[in-house]
Amino acid sequence: MGETPKPNRTRTLRVGNLARVEGEGALYVRVRGCQVEEVRLDIFEPPRFFEAFLRGRSFAEVPDITARICGICPVAYQMSSCQALEAALGVQVEGPLKALRRLLYCGEWIESHTLHIYFLHLPDFLGYPDTVRLAHDHPQRVQEALALKKTGNELMTLLGGREIHPINVKVGGFYRVPRKAELLALRDKLERAREIALRTVRFVGSLDFPDFAPDYTFVSLRQEGEYPILGGRLVSNRGLDIAVADFEQLFHEEHVAHSSALHATLKGRPYLVGPLARYNLNHDQLPASVQAVAREAGLGPVCRNPFQSIVVRAVETLYACEEALRLIDAYEEPDAPSVPVTPRAGAGAGCSEAPRGILYHRYRMDEQGLITEAKIVPPTSQNQKMIEEDLRQFVAANLELSRPELTLRCEQTIRNHDPCISCATHFLRLDIEHEP
Repeated sequence: MGETPKPNRTRTLRVGNLARVEGEGALYVRVRGCQVEEVRLDIFEPPRFFEAFLRGRSFAEVPDITARICGICPVAYQMSSCQALEAALGVQVEGPLKALRRLLYCGEWIESHTLHIYFLHLPDFLGYPDTVRLAHDHPQRVQEALALKKTGNELMTLLGGREIHPINVKVGGFYRVPRKAELLALRDKLERAREIALRTVRFVGSLDFPDFAPDYTFVSLRQEGEYPILGGRLVSNRGLDIAVADFEQLFHEEHVAHSSALHATLKGRPYLVGPLARYNLNHDQLPASVQAVAREAGLGPVCRNPFQSIVVRAVETLYACEEALRLIDAYEEPDAPSVPVTPRAGAGAGCSEAPRGILYHRYRMDEQGLITEAKIVPPTSQNQKMIEEDLRQFVAANLELSRPELTLRCEQTIRNHDPCISCATHFLRLDIEHEP
């Protein structure tokens, strides 16, 4: 039963452990009367100092070190770091090696999106506290999810050497590349994964979604001729169109008192990266078959409802399966697993589309190829201000909800964006306080 906000009433909602997000932290919302005065995403996980301890390391060590930042999306860190270092070294990775990198990234999209859809987000929509209890009532659906995720992991193992923190990626390419037959051996599993992904899109498209559509500033990579994963220019729905090397001219990070993670802004304003941004800015780059499936699931070329991000992630999972199949069929074994790399002094920037959005890296190195400066801007730190703004708008529009329902919706609002708070350095307690 709903509650009518009263000017002099104090309401406090607490979630001791906000589950189904990666990281540690708290949310504080202060409401005076019917006005939401303050929203804070308190991140109290200790900083991890990756940028600091990269200094003095050889450029060749960077992909392996940065992969340890995240166990869910290590490929993203490897790809962005390699691109930045290759830009500094004047190296270009093209042809089959570039295609293999995209294929490896497809594996990560499949496993990461599937994890979020089924194990972190779907319980919210079906009224379950966790996937264990969801699996009790829907065992076939969870078994299919596990098979889909496993296929993504197998791609990562084949190309990356292992599924967690891959070790086969290097500046200039790979230490080892697969034989054509090794890739073809995964084809049947990818065909089955594509069918599961198709069923997933249709299923999540049938869910009920709150009516909520903020006027986001979307930011993603865009490259004509392909849906963005590895490269392109940085664009927005507000006219932004810049090279990756110009990122720091317009995007800035700042410290905030309530967070051990930096907050990023675009010209001083919050913005959104991730599946919604990619989809809205690159819908025309999706294959016609995937566009048709998205349309059947209720998505048009523009989607601003963050609760429908579960549908967009499912669409991207389907795309990743189809793209992986295309890349495998077109693969020709390269003459060498990598291109030559010679250390030199320089600086370079790189950016790729992690499952959660753009991941920016910049490095400077000396003549011996030792890192003298490193900068890493993960997707979650870029989305933190927008998550806070989503909560501000949603709470303001739904103060009449009962305490349990409002609490659930606040948690779900956060999970819409699949925050990997460890990467941003982390979300686990919710307080909503009303003041007279």
